[in-house]
Amino acid sequence: MKGVFAHKFWVVVWPYIWMLVFFALPFGFILKISLAESMIAMPPYSDIWSWSDGHFTWLGSFDNYRFLLEDDLYYLAYFNSLRLAAVSTVLCLFVAYPMAYGISRMEEPYRSLFLLLVILPSWTSFLIRIYAWIGLLKTNGLVNHFFMSVGLVDEPLTMLHSDFAIYLGIVYGYLPFMILPIYANLMKLDHSLIEAGYDLGARPWKVFLTIILPLSMSGVVAGCFLVFIPAVGEFIIPELLGGPDTLMIGKVLWQEFFVNRDWPVASAIAVVMLTFLIIPIYFYRRLEMKQLGVGE
Repeated sequence: MKGVFAHKFWVVVWPYIWMLVFFALPFGFILKISLAESMIAMPPYSDIWSWSDGHFTWLGSFDNYRFLLEDDLYYLAYFNSLRLAAVSTVLCLFVAYPMAYGISRMEEPYRSLFLLLVILPSWTSFLIRIYAWIGLLKTNGLVNHFFMSVGLVDEPLTMLHSDFAIYLGIVYGYLPFMILPIYANLMKLDHSLIEAGYDLGARPWKVFLTIILPLSMSGVVAGCFLVFIPAVGEFIIPELLGGPDTLMIGKVLWQEFFVNRDWPVASAIAVVMLTFLIIPIYFYRRLEMKQLGVGE
């Protein structure tokens, strides 16, 4: 009995250790820096407390967070990041769901082959894959050359350095993260329920809306989180495919850390961004646990 308890303890404790080492401790370090003041030193920030002669003195402040509230630049950066990430997630969902559904209905070995094709681009460097889109989308690139050669356009289209290019890059880069969770849920679908819906006279669109989509919703939500969360802080895609006026929080973070060397303000930006992302995940998790009857 004692051995079983010890086994369960280690099974449960490892995820908490993982979260402590790779999330809680780095977050605590960033939070500490966000409460400090910028200094010309190494590291370039002050201490937030001191201990001398047995006395504890608090030196930190929330001035960096107040600074974020006073500057419209950060409002625009957060808004643009959330907007671009949300639109990209919706576009990714519309592309990924039919692909996931089609793959789930295939027979072997075609199913494994198409899954491999979905995952295969991830074996190449993300930076190289996004950089390749420059050669495709620029005014004298392959896409414009094809359009002009078949007579679709008379002059090159401006596709690079635009929101369109950012959407395209995010959808292309994060599409597997949307396909795989949806595919995993669709594979667990009881197809006898679909057949029953057809037998009762339901049209295909009604079967999809009342049976297939609700039963695969957990995969849809998981895929949306896997795309939306990294897309909010994306830096490479807006930097390479977006215009010089593209303002996203990932780019602002990079500038504060490496150009301005203002680590406290950059850390405050990161803490606020992480808060934006954790809150919806927390409430979704609570709703999911409530539906499962856990913790009641």
